Amino acid sequence: MNTVEQFKHMGLSENLVETLEKKGFEEATPIQKEIIPLILNEKNGITAQAPTGTGKTLAFGLPLIDLLEEKADHVQVLLLTPTRELSIQVSGEINAFKGKKNITVSPIYGGQSIELQKRRLRAGIDIVVGTPGRIIDHIKRKTLKLDKISYFILDEADEMLNMGFIDDVEEILKSTNDDKRIMLFSATIPQEIRAMAKKYIPDCKFISIKTEEALTSEIYFEVAESDKFEALCRIRDVVLDFYGLIFCKTKVAVQEVADKLIERGYYADAIHGDLSQDKRERILLRFRKKQLNMLIATDVAARGINIEGLTHVINYALPQDPNSYIHRIGRTGRAKREGIAITFVTPSEYRKLSFMQRMTKANIKKEMLPTIEQAIAIKKSQIKDNLLSIELAEKDTGYTQFAEEITTNNDPLEIIAKLLKLKFKNELDEENYREIKETKKDRNKKVRLFVALGRKDGYTIRKLVEFIHKKVGMDSRDIQEVKILDKFSFITVPFDESANILHIFKKDRNGQRSIVTKAKERKG
Repeated sequence: MNTVEQFKHMGLSENLVETLEKKGFEEATPIQKEIIPLILNEKNGITAQAPTGTGKTLAFGLPLIDLLEEKADHVQVLLLTPTRELSIQVSGEINAFKGKKNITVSPIYGGQSIELQKRRLRAGIDIVVGTPGRIIDHIKRKTLKLDKISYFILDEADEMLNMGFIDDVEEILKSTNDDKRIMLFSATIPQEIRAMAKKYIPDCKFISIKTEEALTSEIYFEVAESDKFEALCRIRDVVLDFYGLIFCKTKVAVQEVADKLIERGYYADAIHGDLSQDKRERILLRFRKKQLNMLIATDVAARGINIEGLTHVINYALPQDPNSYIHRIGRTGRAKREGIAITFVTPSEYRKLSFMQRMTKANIKKEMLPTIEQAIAIKKSQIKDNLLSIELAEKDTGYTQFAEEITTNNDPLEIIAKLLKLKFKNELDEENYREIKETKKDRNKKVRLFVALGRKDGYTIRKLVEFIHKKVGMDSRDIQEVKILDKFSFITVPFDESANILHIFKKDRNGQRSIVTKAKERKG
């Protein structure tokens, strides 16, 4: 069933189907298949459990676009999110798909001008996407009325709980009318969320979308912006069965990277918003048939594409937000196959990487880029394997005779060397590679860390440095001023590395106190 038939079958309007087709959607996600018909055709409240990055925004956003009336004189939907970033993202995504439907969608969050928000509210907003604190503020100011809403949606309900917003949510509910339809969406359904659903949604329908466990290793490479392309080529050359998606921020960057890869002899191509639907489909068909093994894309262009068997996803540029990161890396490591998600990080992006890790609860380990020698050694091994795997049939005696003719008065070893040079000179030439310079950290900005391990735990300076290095993947040379005491130790690391170290050790403690924390400042 193609895109048009699939989404039409769910009951979505021609306007939405046309918009989805223009944006290149090919397949609805499991939660979209489950939730869209439910919202369109039933009146029940909904509590849906589905991981972040599985397409839930469109699962509720698309049917809402169809169900809302145009030119209403009141707010029709209140959609609560735990963070301003998510409010902006969800609002933007719904806006991008409304097509010809004359409805307004706007984020309302703290940190944005309240006067600007008041003007927007006076002008009329159909879907308010907001954070609890700012929504309560508008309710108290009487600049937001919620007594006629048709839908109340709580997005990332478990995060609301973790951030202490549940009381605020219940306060907001008191300002809404009784005949609204309530929908909760959450990656997990803890007891508190289930109790809330039973309290406020007596006719609640519980939906759980099971996703297969991903087997994805997440790593990052420290690389300057100017060295990203060289790093990409190195990674490609050391992976014999590479089959991956490479994400860039802009259409221009996508095309530029694809053109450079093609020029260098790789089987690559690009998809982005400037391509016609026909050309896009041809490129995707070649990629599915593995006539291409590198596809460079923007987030928007890759949305809705379902490619099986990807070995790699590479974030050539850091994604804009944590949800985009999860959505990108979720494309590999499927069907019990191992996959690798690689992120390029420039020195100025460490803080953003740390934020991404905290929000996604990911353990992204640092690794060193392959060397030129490693890349060439892998290529030589592949050439050798390919050569030895060729079988000569009876009809191929002419090749043997030709070989005998060439080697009769010449050194066979020299002849083989010349043939290899003739065929593989460009591939095995070290001059095709460019040295990647080491990124410069701010050596003057250091952080002192406390480690709850000491001599009594069997640690020496060398053992502690090795332990941190293996756990985090950072360069051992960056672990300095190591002081080992009986029950604990201290280390000093670059500021850029500290957030990643703290995050990784905190993640592994399962609610217990982390063994690595920031050291208290010395007094006096």
